[in-house]
Amino acid sequence: MKKTIYFFLFYCFFILAGRGNAVSQTSQKGIKAVPANDFLNSLGVCSSITGRGETLKGTIDALTYTGIRFVRCGLEDRISVQDMITLHKQTGARICYGLLSGGTDLDRLLRESRQLASADVLLALEGNNEPNNWTVTYQGETGGGNLSWMPVAKLQRDLYSLVKSDAVLKNYPVWNISEGGAQTDNVGLQFLTIPERANTLMPAGTQYADYANCHNYITHPAWPGLHDNQTWLSASPGADCPVDGLYKNYGLTWRNHFEGYSESELLTLPRVTTETGYSIDKDVNEEMQARLYMNLYLSQFKRGWSYTAIYLLRTRENEPDHESFALYTMDYTPKQAAHYLHNLTTILADNKSIDHTGSLGYFIVNRPATVHDLLLQKSNGKFFLVVWGEKFTGGKDEITITFSKIHRFVNIYDPTTGTLPISTKKQVKSVQLTMSDHPVVVEIY
Repeated sequence: MKKTIYFFLFYCFFILAGRGNAVSQTSQKGIKAVPANDFLNSLGVCSSITGRGETLKGTIDALTYTGIRFVRCGLEDRISVQDMITLHKQTGARICYGLLSGGTDLDRLLRESRQLASADVLLALEGNNEPNNWTVTYQGETGGGNLSWMPVAKLQRDLYSLVKSDAVLKNYPVWNISEGGAQTDNVGLQFLTIPERANTLMPAGTQYADYANCHNYITHPAWPGLHDNQTWLSASPGADCPVDGLYKNYGLTWRNHFEGYSESELLTLPRVTTETGYSIDKDVNEEMQARLYMNLYLSQFKRGWSYTAIYLLRTRENEPDHESFALYTMDYTPKQAAHYLHNLTTILADNKSIDHTGSLGYFIVNRPATVHDLLLQKSNGKFFLVVWGEKFTGGKDEITITFSKIHRFVNIYDPTTGTLPISTKKQVKSVQLTMSDHPVVVEIY
């Protein structure tokens, strides 16, 4: 868990240094890279693994192919601990294990989480899933939905307390409930720890979680269709986020406008996304969904989300309509999103972190507002500059990346075409790229 804490502290600096936009970070010393392994570790997916019609072999094959590093699941999925351990041994994927929809069995959650922790499989523990949609009955009281949220708050408080007092689990992070912005009464779930003078129904000092948790799907009934900067804006921690994001759950709750953190505090608030995605519909076909999903992971990481789980890997038998969100069809045929994620994670593949990354001097000349970048470094020392375009309403931009010195070799990759370089250049001082609605990876050495 020291790595988790280090990762978050690094990101506090990273976000404050430029709010995730490298155009303002150019200096004589260059831009500091982030370990490629840290980015890859942030990639997650929702899956029942062996529950609700999913199979262990299908899940193992899907995670191996896409390179996804963690699974968000929980009590309602009814997965055996041994299956989760086998999944980890075969793929390396870790488990975020939670109470999920309506779950209240803390004894079972902690017992099975201890087994996962002992096998080095556990990533985090999570509270309830969307109590606005699935009510909770705890200690004889039913809450959530349109009722009081006091039972939800008490359950989350007790989950946190039990985890932190447990000899095996105390160093693992607790992720908050999702959709805290739907509170009917101000029980303070818009805070990780309720501060003094917050005027909440639960007392100051009540501890709920180590990480805020959102379901910031990259579309919303109030923001339908495709837009430029679709994933970038959806990942924003501030009030400019047009979807159900951090601000509407932890800044000013979307249902009853209970005050939480200030926008400046939200910038460095530890946060995760346990559901996000975009359903194939009249605006988004399978090809566009695949491009959105690559950009989604990149925007989330760049804007300070430690972990992001796309909904979902493969739909469940009891929810066939949800296949339009998924990376795989119900018979485990990979959709285009699975292929593109395979390409991206293959290009960036690395399984070792770096204690001290290097810096690279570069500047994107006349950068348009729809172009974003993330500088990664692999454990072999090579830099990988990921640049992605967010022109989802059409059009292209020609950009130039100028380096502070001449580099011996540059390889350019396009994950929409495969895993091999589309271009190799020698003695390079600048690179021209055509950007539209997906990432391009520039390897520099």
